[in-house]
Amino acid sequence: MRLSELVVVTLAVLLVALGGAAGGGTAAVGAAAISVAAAAGLAGIFVRNRYRAWGYLERDEDLLVRRGVLVRRLSVVPYGRMQFVEVTAGLMERMFGLSTVKLHTAAARSDARIPGLTPEEAARLRDRLAALGEAKAAGL
Repeated sequence: MRLSELVVVTLAVLLVALGGAAGGGTAAVGAAAISVAAAAGLAGIFVRNRYRAWGYLERDEDLLVRRGVLVRRLSVVPYGRMQFVEVTAGLMERMFGLSTVKLHTAAARSDARIPGLTPEEAARLRDRLAALGEAKAAGL
């Protein structure tokens, strides 16, 4: 769940909780607000940890992509094996000025993605990876 989705869901749950607790008096409304705030705080910690878990490193021969909160994964994608690189941006990503770079290779399990990039950084990374992929594939 992304931070923007967390905010929307929290507001919706808060409105429902406050509406349901309105018949129970101010104590029920306060308890509902506190429980929703606590749940949003815990979800916020998870979202922060999920954001920090993503990373990438451009090396001479390959690209390293790490991800995962509970299960850490490290993908090594050789430039010569990349078939194409694309930049995508869903509705929520566009609202916050973010993009995702997706790397596609011939192997089904080796596709990697790097979310949360600015459109400028995503375009730069796409162009660089495409150029490196062409250069390294030409040597095969």
